[in-house]
Amino acid sequence: MSRSGDDASTARRGEYYRAIPSIDSLLRDDSVGERFAGYPRTVVASSMRRVAERWRIRIEEAGEDELEAVALGRESFLSEVEEDLRREGRVGPCRVINAAGVIINTNLGRALLPRAALKALEEVGGLYSNLEYDLVQGVRGSRLDHVTKLLCDLTGAEDALVVNNNAAAVLLALDTWAKGREVIVSRGQLIEIGDSFRLPDVLERSGAKLVEVGTTNRTYVRDYEQAIGPETAILLRSHTSNYRMVGFCCEVGAKDLAALGARHGIMSMEDLGSGLLVDLAPHGLVGEPLVGESVRSGIDIVTFSGDKLLGGPQGGIVLGRTHLVQPMRRNPLARALRVDKLTLAALTATLRIYQAGVGVEDEIPVFKMIARPIRSVRGEARRLARRLASTLGEHGDVEVVEGMSAVGGGSLPGQVIPTYLVALRIAHKSAAWLADWLRSHDPPIIARIEGDRVVFDVRTLQRGEGTEIIAAASRLREELGAH
Repeated sequence: MSRSGDDASTARRGEYYRAIPSIDSLLRDDSVGERFAGYPRTVVASSMRRVAERWRIRIEEAGEDELEAVALGRESFLSEVEEDLRREGRVGPCRVINAAGVIINTNLGRALLPRAALKALEEVGGLYSNLEYDLVQGVRGSRLDHVTKLLCDLTGAEDALVVNNNAAAVLLALDTWAKGREVIVSRGQLIEIGDSFRLPDVLERSGAKLVEVGTTNRTYVRDYEQAIGPETAILLRSHTSNYRMVGFCCEVGAKDLAALGARHGIMSMEDLGSGLLVDLAPHGLVGEPLVGESVRSGIDIVTFSGDKLLGGPQGGIVLGRTHLVQPMRRNPLARALRVDKLTLAALTATLRIYQAGVGVEDEIPVFKMIARPIRSVRGEARRLARRLASTLGEHGDVEVVEGMSAVGGGSLPGQVIPTYLVALRIAHKSAAWLADWLRSHDPPIIARIEGDRVVFDVRTLQRGEGTEIIAAASRLREELGAH
């Protein structure tokens, strides 16, 4: 480009910068004050500065042919300030629409609770309950009695204990049985879970001493056996629930590890992570160990989460032999890690669905989404696409495409479920812009970006949420038309 062309481009861009409204002038305007009367002046001013900075960035990053699409003007600016204030004003967890296609989405709250669990939360949370009261004897009881029998009946375990999450369950077991002593773990199972929590760190915090055996990709029974010494307290197996190893690899199964522990009189333990109670093979998902299989293998202590493949509330569940579980209950740490009445109510209601033996795929949302027939998914995607196209008109390019959903939640790594996606492209807008706009909606819509389009995976949409997406599209059309 020539020097004169550069000068013209700079001058044109300068006009766009100057079109950003003056924040001082807006704050002195009585009509603006009335518009934002519900917010303190300092909060409004901060919001205006954020929006002004976003506008500067858009102008700076826009190509010559994209400048005309940059929204300008006083009303556009104030509308964006309103949206910014709504977004910043959200305090605490709020409901979102999960169109990202990850069923157990850790960032979005993991497993959705069954209706029965929600009903139990309302009853126990809003009214008095027999949390620690034995209705038959008329004396104080244990809060864990409500779930212990259910867990044992469903899994075949001798005894059970529930704490506030699976990391806590592992910590409690190690603190009770391995403090100051050695725990043998395969190098290939020194896992890191979400938010950078690592198994070796949990071991260290418990006071146990980590003994690594084998190699990253291959560990044998003889590796464990050769490491056993007078200070060995636990042979630990940790399920690699958020990644998988393929190719030239070998690991020691639960049954073999339990047998080795029994021969040497050493406790064996398995951290299952996800806590699957039913077989998912009919839905094409394999490789996730069943809790009952782990118990039957002879492993002494088994731990897993309540809010992953179990489909219940957050909790750490411990199953095992009574003489090992009871000292864990009496450990003072158990008091700090215990669950409240709401968790116990929701977990009990969820477990009763399994106990009934029917309706798991209809009553537990995680399995309902996993088991949903592809024909049903395709039909909903087509209906949503038609409504989106009709609502957005010339502003939107809508298409139904094949895609993949994920189970998520650190479960079934590398395995996906066929699905159908509604792909949306907005004229003169980037996919990143659209994803950001959707997150600013009320309720926020969480979709994913593929290429230059935003895609909605209908497998994870709940009843009525397609209509809410259309309502968002209607609002988007109005905003685009105003510009």
